[in-house]
Amino acid sequence: MLQAAVITVSDRSAAGLRPDGSGPVAVEALRAAGFACDDARIVPDGADPVEAALREAVAAGARLIVTSGGTGVAPRDATPEGTARVIERELPGIPEELRRVGAAQKPVALLTRGLAGVAGGALIVNLPGSPGGVRDGMPVLLSVAAHVIAQLDGSDH
Repeated sequence: MLQAAVITVSDRSAAGLRPDGSGPVAVEALRAAGFACDDARIVPDGADPVEAALREAVAAGARLIVTSGGTGVAPRDATPEGTARVIERELPGIPEELRRVGAAQKPVALLTRGLAGVAGGALIVNLPGSPGGVRDGMPVLLSVAAHVIAQLDGSDH
């Protein structure tokens, strides 16, 4: 069973001021898809906490890492910047499709700056912070995750 990790990026949730609404949605979808996945880890907004959490998840052997939150244009939204420090190769088609699918539901999905890419043997994907955005994005991500992981393991196309 492949290991997955979910990282919720939210100042308010990290401070205990608001429950994490999006992380559990991602965790549930990953478990339903057959991944082993602990409950979501919550970190505050900012590139440094995101980078540290991603590096820890990769080092712990996660093969699929989903972040939720911090992808917008607010001053503290820096999940893409932290992610960019970790990924070795970007996969722009995934966030392009996530934005397309999201915008069909809510036009503001076009504002997300999320990234996707690989680091070591892991696929990392940034999702928006809303439960609905995660719910809409997980099927897109899961439709390609196994193939990406197999490619990272040396499988043929």
